[in-house]
Amino acid sequence: MRKLLILCEVWDNVYGFNFSPLKDTALTEPLVDTVETKACVTDPTTVMTIDLYSVKPADLAFEAPFEMVSRRSDFIHALIAWFDIEFAACHKPVRFSTGPHAKYTHWKQTVFYLREVLTVSENEHVKGVLKCRPNAKKPRDLDIEIEYELETEDPTRAAKGSCAYKM
Repeated sequence: MRKLLILCEVWDNVYGFNFSPLKDTALTEPLVDTVETKACVTDPTTVMTIDLYSVKPADLAFEAPFEMVSRRSDFIHALIAWFDIEFAACHKPVRFSTGPHAKYTHWKQTVFYLREVLTVSENEHVKGVLKCRPNAKKPRDLDIEIEYELETEDPTRAAKGSCAYKM
C-alpha cells in the first residue's frame, strides 16, 4: 500500500550563494530520506493498494487521485510517499510501515519537493493526481508526475501545479 502525505525557495540563497540555476534539475529527482512525524502537515491518504496474489505488471503503471486535509496552518514544501506491508496469508501475519510515524526502516520515505510552497490553513484540502509508469528507456526506473491543487477561499493563497520526477 503506497501512502502519500503533504509536507522551495531554499535554492535562491544557500549560505549566501544563489543555487537557483540548479533548482530545476534538483527538483526532478526525489529525495529518499527520513521525515519526522511532526513535519507532516496532513493526515496520510492511501493512493494505491496492491494485492501480490493478483497484481500484473501492467497494473504498476497507474494514475491515482488523492485528497488530503491539513491538520494545522503551515507551509507545505513537499509530498511524502512510503509503503505499508501486510502479509496476512501466513502462519504468523507480518505487518509494518515505512512511514514517518513508524519505526525506522532502511527504505525510509520518498520526498517529492514542490516547485512552490503551499501556504495552508487548518482543514483546507489539497487534491491531486499521482501518475507513475516505468521509464521507456530504463524500465527499472520510474517516471512520476504529481498534479496538485490547494482548495482555499483565500485567492491570495490559491495554488496549483504539477511536477515531473525521475527515480
